[in-house]
Amino acid sequence: METRLGARWRAALITVFALLSPLAMRAQTTPTPPQPLTIEGATAYEYKVVHDGSLRLHVFKPEGTASGTARPAIVFFFGGNWTRGSVTQFVPQARYLAQRGMVAAVADYRVFDRHGTSPFEAMADAKSAVRWLRQHASELGIDPQRVVAAGGSSGGHIALTAAVFDQFDERTEDLTVSSRPDALVLFNPAVDTTHSKPEVWRERFGERGREASPAHHALTSLPPTLILHGRSDALVPFVDVERYCAQAAQSGRACKLVAYEGAAHGFFNPENRQGQWYRETLQELDQFLVGLGYLPPPAPGR
Repeated sequence: METRLGARWRAALITVFALLSPLAMRAQTTPTPPQPLTIEGATAYEYKVVHDGSLRLHVFKPEGTASGTARPAIVFFFGGNWTRGSVTQFVPQARYLAQRGMVAAVADYRVFDRHGTSPFEAMADAKSAVRWLRQHASELGIDPQRVVAAGGSSGGHIALTAAVFDQFDERTEDLTVSSRPDALVLFNPAVDTTHSKPEVWRERFGERGREASPAHHALTSLPPTLILHGRSDALVPFVDVERYCAQAAQSGRACKLVAYEGAAHGFFNPENRQGQWYRETLQELDQFLVGLGYLPPPAPGR
């Protein structure tokens, strides 16, 4: 006959195995939190209404902007495998660039865990965000001919597709206003979406990976581009972006690739390596924008 102590052990083991089962693990997965409605220091604008709510741009403006001043602008798209991610990811970069004199925004867009959507809706949202900034250039003090799109990983992908694809614009929008950015800053971007691994890519794109792949699309509309990428990136192979930039150069497009030894995916986030790579990539971003004439040279000793 089983003792009372033995029964307790058996019940405990059953509980442990149940908790470790795949179904239980999936059931206990923490839901993706909603995006914040406001961000300190930024003004929130609704740039697009979708079937289950609205999407916001959080805009940081330089201090002391005079009326009628037209400044360059940049919009950042967060990463997260087109599945999740936080609109706050690039807030540190946006705040820095606002201090340097740009209008800097971070954009929400549709992802699978929150909206049940595919990467193609995210691609359309990136185009909508760029177009919205141009449509509201006067209100925001933006030069509509100097709008930069930036992003990391999947966010880098949709920033890039906003520049090189025509067919993902929302037909209900004013298509006389361009959705193409004038420059790109991409942090470990997905440039080739035909890979069967990682599994989440195949889940998100199905059989349409080539349709969304910048690497399989003409480079004729690629604007000046900066790519910041880690050589040890296991999610987006460094060779992908190296090949993409080389092809861009052969096509007469300006594409600068900066490689970081030992850096893995997401290396540029402030919390990694005591912020070393964050500071280094921020310096490269600054220099790139200075080179375009979008920012003045930094003050001596800065």
